[in-house]
Amino acid sequence: MSGIALIICFVIAIIIMIWMISKLKVHPFLALMTTSLALALIADISLSKIPAIIGDGFSSTFKSIGIVIIFGAIIGTVLEKTGAALKLADMVVNTVGQKRPELAMLIMGWVVGIPVFCDSGFVVLNPIREALRKKIAANPVGTAVALSGGLYASHVFIPPTPGPIAAAGAVGLGHNLLLVIGMGTVVSIPVLIASYFFAKHISKTMVVSDIDADAVIVQSYDDLIKQYGKLPSGFLSLAPIFMPILFMALGSITKIMGVEGSLGTLMNFLGNPIIALAIGVIFSVILLINSGKSSEFDNLTNETLKIVGPILFITAAGGVLGKVITDAGFVDYIKQNAHIISTAGIFFPFIISAVLKTAQGSSTVAIITTASIMGMFNASDSLMFALGLTSEIAAALTVMAIAAGAMCVSHANDSYYWVVTNFTKLTPQQGYKTQTMLTFIMGVTGILSVYILSLILL
Repeated sequence: MSGIALIICFVIAIIIMIWMISKLKVHPFLALMTTSLALALIADISLSKIPAIIGDGFSSTFKSIGIVIIFGAIIGTVLEKTGAALKLADMVVNTVGQKRPELAMLIMGWVVGIPVFCDSGFVVLNPIREALRKKIAANPVGTAVALSGGLYASHVFIPPTPGPIAAAGAVGLGHNLLLVIGMGTVVSIPVLIASYFFAKHISKTMVVSDIDADAVIVQSYDDLIKQYGKLPSGFLSLAPIFMPILFMALGSITKIMGVEGSLGTLMNFLGNPIIALAIGVIFSVILLINSGKSSEFDNLTNETLKIVGPILFITAAGGVLGKVITDAGFVDYIKQNAHIISTAGIFFPFIISAVLKTAQGSSTVAIITTASIMGMFNASDSLMFALGLTSEIAAALTVMAIAAGAMCVSHANDSYYWVVTNFTKLTPQQGYKTQTMLTFIMGVTGILSVYILSLILL
């Protein structure tokens, strides 16, 4: 099949996949697998090769990143259920102070959003936002926007949330999550600043009635804390997140310094993302024991696996699509015309991710699918190679560009949109002026930050 025909088939396949997910409500896993198989058949790949292509694409994803996603999700669930997420939020409030409610909610959301899904993070932290409003008369809309922005920034940019972890694995950085964490932290800073100023603006221009606001205030901040009993210590609350980062950092430093022998072997072992996050899980178990909830560990694990299962399958199905795209000859055609497509550079994955996000609603699906399409930075048959993004730094920036695109935009087909608007008692029209506009500003700020970094680092 000619190159132009391949591109047309690819575009049609993506459109059909989006239509299946957003309109027919087909599960993304089935939509991705169906699209992959159809594209393989249309691209005239040999029937004898298709089963192996599907198997390779599926299994390679599990092998590279599956365990890491599971461990990261377990850590997040434990932090949420033990009240450690609230402890982290409490530490932020005490540090920032109650005179800056938008800033407090923004940072609180950003910290808690690193291990916890933004949807559940908003539900967990929303009573704190409500109690702040009741205590210091903070604008509930402004603080909701700030909380939403903080959660969303870390949710898409910073592992161990599944989206950026899966993207890191798909582009070849599964072994260097520390680089992705560091890059995500850097890129999220200007995004947070933009979110803060937008939240301050909204605080001055939009209000909800006192009746509506009071309707969702069901408990004071102190009552909220009491329902968990005694909150964990600050160290135990931080340890499941901080310890994996610490060991990954030590592993990276060991490699940079060229430490050899038994010490180097040990530090490289502990710094491997799988082992580092396993250590985080161990500290999560200690946190459960300290909270008197060790008997709930089995149920929490089962609950987590039910949540993570679909994400793993979607990730693996995205790997199948990426493998089919490669074997169909699409990447070869892009390489032949690299002088044209390479001009898009880092904006190329951003555009694909933004289209997928806006069309089907899920940031995680948009991130995983786009990263799978881009392929490994060190593979000569990948889109990354065709775009000239062939270093680890370029791969990390690509993950950030994909994440920025996966923010644009949250609207009526996104569950997070409805979580934020319903818990804030906003009308859908107000939701578009707040949540949708916020995510647009965050996405644009994110890709501009990535582009500036690419000019400096690449």
